Amino acid sequence: MEYTYNIIDSDASSKLQLQLYLEEYDDFLCTSVDTNASAGLNSILKFNPDVVLINLGKDGVDYFQMVAELNQYMQTLPLIIGYAKTKAYAYNAIKSGFFDYWILPHNEFDIRKTVLRLRKMHPKQDTPSTICLKSYKDYRYLDMNNILYLKSDNNSTDFFMKDGSVVSAFKTLKSFEKQLPGQFIRVHQSYIINSRYVSRINYGKSICSLNYGKVEELPFSKTYKDKVDLLKQTLSKTATKALN
Repeated sequence: MEYTYNIIDSDASSKLQLQLYLEEYDDFLCTSVDTNASAGLNSILKFNPDVVLINLGKDGVDYFQMVAELNQYMQTLPLIIGYAKTKAYAYNAIKSGFFDYWILPHNEFDIRKTVLRLRKMHPKQDTPSTICLKSYKDYRYLDMNNILYLKSDNNSTDFFMKDGSVVSAFKTLKSFEKQLPGQFIRVHQSYIINSRYVSRINYGKSICSLNYGKVEELPFSKTYKDKVDLLKQTLSKTATKALN
């Protein structure tokens, strides 16, 4: 399981240095990089990351207001790590419930200690391997690793399996989107795909190809392009490490 994180930092060198340090950790995935509180707030609400890292800089007041505003929209806030060139914002960071506070320039040892403490205090739980489809007194259990994709059909959803079978459930695609683990990505109003089987992303044709012995092409839409971009980033990161 991965920890997703957003960076909010208007300083290009600080931002790049932090990204390079965090690339060392395979279980940390960047979902967004922003340069101000307004854009950061939008990205946090959009991607719901586990961790948010903020360069408080000269706009510390704006960021503390942003954190306070998050309470209006989110049931559970992400873990927030602030950093600046001085300890000027440290007291407010503690009062605002920040997970940690760093002094710039970024220090590899400080980041490592924070990452290890975060893993210890907030371990990622193993996700269930099956999903239960309930219809009246009928309970059907599907191995999620054998699900290729889901397709909406009005108020029902079809599960397309590796063995070629199709299982129907009388719930909307949106209801399953909330239940399924992170490997399942909503790429279209009508489709959720299992990212483990993605072999190609064609932006020119807006198509994701799934390979499971044979290749199947499914469309993705502009509405979900951000999720497709995140999927590409995840797959590219894995592919790069496999080549090294």
